[in-house]
Amino acid sequence: MKLLDFPIVKLAFCFMLGVLVSVQFAWSLDFSMVVSGVLLLILTILYFVYRKQFKQRIWFGLVTFITVMSLGNLRAHLDNHLNHDTHYTNQYNIKNGEFSQLHIHISELLKSNLYNHRYIANLQAINGKTVFGKILLNISKNDSISKLSVDDSVVIYGNLEEMSSPLNPYQFDYKKYLENHQIYAQINSRNNVISILSTEKHTIYGYADYIRQSLNKKLEKYNFEPEALAVINALLLGQRQDINKDLYADYVNAGAIHILAISGLHIGIILIILQWLLKPLIFTKNGNYIKAIIILIILWSYAILAGLSPSILRAVTMFSVVTVGIYLKRPYNIYNTLAVSAFLLLIINPELLFEVGFQLSYLAVIGIVAIHPLIFERLKTPYRFPNKIITLFTVSLAAQIGIFPLSILYFHQFPGLFLLTNVVIIPFLGIILGYGLVVFLMAFLNVPKNIITDGFGEIIHTMNVFFKWIAEQEVFIFRDIPMNWFLVIGFYLIILLLTQYFISKTYKRLVLALTAICLFTVGLFFNSYWYHSQDELIVFHKSRHSILSKKQGLHLEIYHNLDTLKMLSDYSISNYRIGNFIKNTSSHTLSNVYRFNDKQLLIIDSLAIFKNLTLNPDYLLLRESPKINLNRLIDSLNPKLIIMDGSNYKSYVKRWTETCKKRKRPFHYTGEKGAFILKQTRN
Repeated sequence: MKLLDFPIVKLAFCFMLGVLVSVQFAWSLDFSMVVSGVLLLILTILYFVYRKQFKQRIWFGLVTFITVMSLGNLRAHLDNHLNHDTHYTNQYNIKNGEFSQLHIHISELLKSNLYNHRYIANLQAINGKTVFGKILLNISKNDSISKLSVDDSVVIYGNLEEMSSPLNPYQFDYKKYLENHQIYAQINSRNNVISILSTEKHTIYGYADYIRQSLNKKLEKYNFEPEALAVINALLLGQRQDINKDLYADYVNAGAIHILAISGLHIGIILIILQWLLKPLIFTKNGNYIKAIIILIILWSYAILAGLSPSILRAVTMFSVVTVGIYLKRPYNIYNTLAVSAFLLLIINPELLFEVGFQLSYLAVIGIVAIHPLIFERLKTPYRFPNKIITLFTVSLAAQIGIFPLSILYFHQFPGLFLLTNVVIIPFLGIILGYGLVVFLMAFLNVPKNIITDGFGEIIHTMNVFFKWIAEQEVFIFRDIPMNWFLVIGFYLIILLLTQYFISKTYKRLVLALTAICLFTVGLFFNSYWYHSQDELIVFHKSRHSILSKKQGLHLEIYHNLDTLKMLSDYSISNYRIGNFIKNTSSHTLSNVYRFNDKQLLIIDSLAIFKNLTLNPDYLLLRESPKINLNRLIDSLNPKLIIMDGSNYKSYVKRWTETCKKRKRPFHYTGEKGAFILKQTRN
């Protein structure tokens, strides 16, 4: 009995469950180590006791899976920087905001925003004391310092700051996103002093960044359009920092954003080229061995050069497993290959499991492998050329089915013309990638601008124009689609069981699939009932404006002082509407008094009219910085809670906050505590 007798797919799945457990349960590192050690000991004992008793194998298998889960949990805890004493959060009180000397090493360049150049950096020392951990570094574009590069070492005299939590419900939680990447603090350089200590390259990431920048400078000599050059960088080097917002939106709305992420298609083309170029080696002594080593080195060198994104890691790891299998002359199963690649990557970096790109990349491949053959078998013809077109169609459809539930959960929109996009572009993408590699080689060799480089620029320009045209067909873009984890799990269960049924049409599988569909339908009813039974009154946080809404079942009444254009584009409302499966909305101007669940909310605005009021409100909302004496107002109205929204001057909020503290009156400032929400569940 061997451990390898157990399918790697199950082991990888158990390891993933262990990583998820580490997030849900705050076990200590010591406890995780003890549990894993005990389970490994039990597994070893069972192995020697039952290795010849095959009937008892179920116990060995059960303990094996539990042990792998425990090891996944342990690996995640070991990878968690917060569990290490030298992490900066354990050495420095971020909330105090002490001015310190911070020694920083740049590790990654992020997309700049309107005001700052942004980086991920490793904090190496605070006031001379050695620490470690990743931070977000924002350097003002107005700062005299030039743009930094990977491996630059700098000293900043400033303070670490906490990340801001989302202030409105269902808002994208950037703080949590960064924490999933082990980033727990940021530095804003506007008022800080920065000194560059070193610009020498000493890591593979630094050298990769240097090569990318050198290639970019050489490519600029070919006078590509800025948008074309940005796409070339994304297409061949995996760097999307220079793609502007509008162009990125065009690719998203056209269902072509995957083209800008280096994935299996890119790596597969490179592998085919390498197999062809290195074919003569097989006729030499140890030729297959040398060929495999060279291919692996080139693939991983390209992965490093392209930034080691989750999709690149998945693709290169998969093709590395395939390459080793070819060298060993062993057949390989695509599911095992996927599982091995995922297993290896998660052992190295468990936090990859929470990367959207990692999740969608694997789901797309699984969808293609599992669903594409089923659809193709039902659509194929006796003719070769139509079958090529059908293959493009079915592969794109299968990949979209694989990622559909999760992509809707994350992005809440669906590009209806994704099939047209992929059928038109995918046949030529291999040629475009090969063409691009030739242009890169020409740039590397300092070949001057010529008809070949001009032609490549025109191809990329044409591709951008095509995607822009697709994106302009708004009627085919389905936006604001609500989704939650319950529905995601239900969708994937139905997809799984239907796939199993069409693979082998048995009565049992049909019953399971239909049962899943029926249960999902019942679940949809309860999902709708739950949201329909929830009523809420919300005071949103909106800088310089006021937004209040009343949710009654699946209807949302919005009261605000925004103009129509701002109202339509306001994310706080749209996020809330999607998150609560709202079907109908209505817009109104703000009133002075609102009632909710036998409670009264009084609004006092810049007119500051509150005298001669006969009501005693439970809640008092101050907006637009009214010039009031809060002490008198409290004496007059005696509100139970005072709310201050984002339309008030911060100086006023500060003064009111001090008054509330002195009077021991509860208060809620939306700029610090987030939106104020009252809830009621109807029977």
